Amino acid sequence: MEAALIIFALMVLFAFLGLGAYATVKVVKATKRGVDRTITQARRTVEDTTLRAKSFGQVGVAGALAQLRLDLRTSMRSTQQALHDGVRVDASLRESITLFERLSAHGHELDDELKRLEQDPDRKRIADSLPDLRERTAKITQASDSLRWAARDRARRFAEDELSTLSAQIEVESDALRDWSRESVDHLAAAAAEWDAVQARAQASGSAQGHAQGGAQGQTPGQSSGRSSAAGGWGAEQQQPALNPAAPAPQYPWQKTRRPESTT
Repeated sequence: MEAALIIFALMVLFAFLGLGAYATVKVVKATKRGVDRTITQARRTVEDTTLRAKSFGQVGVAGALAQLRLDLRTSMRSTQQALHDGVRVDASLRESITLFERLSAHGHELDDELKRLEQDPDRKRIADSLPDLRERTAKITQASDSLRWAARDRARRFAEDELSTLSAQIEVESDALRDWSRESVDHLAAAAAEWDAVQARAQASGSAQGHAQGGAQGQTPGQSSGRSSAAGGWGAEQQQPALNPAAPAPQYPWQKTRRPESTT
C-alpha cells in the first residue's frame, strides 16, 4: 500500500513538473517572438529614417536610390498590413494575399538590388540604370497600391451595404415604435369592452338565479311553518294561538289548597 502511494505521488510530481516545463517553454517562445518582433520593427524604423534622411539630404544617384527604396518599402508595407487586417473579416482576400506574396518576392529582390547599388562606387553606371530601376519600382508599387485600394474599396462597400441595411431596419423599428401608443389604446379599449360584456352577463345570470330562488322560497315557508309547529317552536315563526282556548279546570270543595313545603 505504501509503495502504491509513493508511486502515485511520484506520478503527480512528474505531471506537475511536465506542465511547468511546458508552460515555461511556451512563455519563452512567446517572449522570443515578442523580442524578435520588437527588434524587426526597430530595424525597419531605423532603415526608413535613414532612407528618408538620404532622400532629403543627398542629391544625385544616392538620393534617387534612397527615394526608390523608401517608396517601395512604404507601399509594400502598407499593402501587407491592409490585406492581413482585411482577411480577418473577409476570407475572400486570401487569394489577394497569395498574389501579394508573389509580388513581395519581386519587391524584396528589387530592394536588395537597390541596397547593393548604394554601395557601388560606379555612379555613372548606376545613373544609366536609374530609368529601368524607376520603371520596375513603379510597376511593383502600382500593383501593390492596386491591391491595397481594392481591398479598402471592398471593405468600404461592405460597410456601406451593412449600414444601408441597418438603416432600413431601424426605420422599420422606428415606425413600429411610433404606432405602439395607438395599438396599446386599441388593445386597452378592446379589453375594457370585453370586461364590461362579461360583467353584464354575470349580472344578468345573477338576476335570473335570484328570481328562481325567490319563487322556490315562496312555497317553502308554509311547509316549514307547519313542520316547526309540530316540532315545538324552534323556528323563526311563532305558533299562532287557538281560536277557542280550553276552559280552566273546575275547582271542587274537597280539593284543599296545597301548602308549600317547608324548607326546614
